[in-house]
Amino acid sequence: MNLPQKIEPRLSLPADWYHRADIYERERREVFARDWQFVGPASQLPNPGDYVATEVTGWRVFIIRDREGNLRGFHNLCRHRAGHFFDDGQGHCDVLRCRYHGWVYDTSGRLKATPAFGEAPWFDKKDYPLRPIQVGQWRGLVFVNLDLQAKPLGECLGDLPELTAPYPMESFTFEKQVEFDIACNWKTYTDNFVEGYHIPSIHNWLNSKIDFSRFEAYRRENVVVMKAPQREGSIYGGVWLWAYPNMTLSVYPDGMNTSRILPVDQRKARLIYHFYFRDIAPENEAARAAAIERNCSIVREDFGICEIAQHNLESGAFERGPLSPRQEDGVSYFHERLRGSLGENRA
Repeated sequence: MNLPQKIEPRLSLPADWYHRADIYERERREVFARDWQFVGPASQLPNPGDYVATEVTGWRVFIIRDREGNLRGFHNLCRHRAGHFFDDGQGHCDVLRCRYHGWVYDTSGRLKATPAFGEAPWFDKKDYPLRPIQVGQWRGLVFVNLDLQAKPLGECLGDLPELTAPYPMESFTFEKQVEFDIACNWKTYTDNFVEGYHIPSIHNWLNSKIDFSRFEAYRRENVVVMKAPQREGSIYGGVWLWAYPNMTLSVYPDGMNTSRILPVDQRKARLIYHFYFRDIAPENEAARAAAIERNCSIVREDFGICEIAQHNLESGAFERGPLSPRQEDGVSYFHERLRGSLGENRA
């Protein structure tokens, strides 16, 4: 007699994963310290001495173009007593000088000068280079990896190159960076990003510009793909992509936007968006500004529901919920990948 095989339900992550400090610390060390992190456009670093300083879940890092034109990355800390070189942002630097006690390094990370340190027979500057990180580039975008043993970027992009191949990304010019802070766990926002199930309820304008009945969200290697047929007046005639663990890339025939979903702590996240356009003529500046604001308004529409969901996830009344195979395959894929990164392979 053949008994019917029980099908296991597809459930969301446990609610306490969205606010436990120990889970957040494991994510820092097992995900964000090991996976490639998108930073921004390479066009922010055109000349030797140009730098971008940023943070990756508590690790302050910077990327700088050296005198030979190569990009190098380091932890943004001095080997003396943990001072820093740069505040977050971009700029130009001719001398890598610690802001605390003035120690000087070259762009290869070698310690060159220790002003007024004095004589110490046991001290050798060669023993105190900057701590390096990996830097990679793909189609005009810069990535970093804190793990020096991690595979090269090109081996970790999954299906992203194939999915973006039809779009002339290198022809788009970076226009503007916009940052948002949101009072929820980074996973709460990511869950929301990788599904379109909420569009009719939350995004009235966007819903009017797409055929939601034909919206698709599905997994590819390292990527969730989202797309829908467009209606007249839409600005989204391309494909929306999310790449594990926290990069988004929405690319269209005439431009694109990228973002980083950055954990700040177990209850806060920061979104850093970059907007790029094919047409950068001065006379079309107003149209570009309007497109950016339309995108940003849609991003902001998610904040209220994500923050309410975060509160309910912490309330103790919610445990786990069922995930729709049709609508929430992207959420399931994100959860599977995260459990794998943390060594938690149970459903």
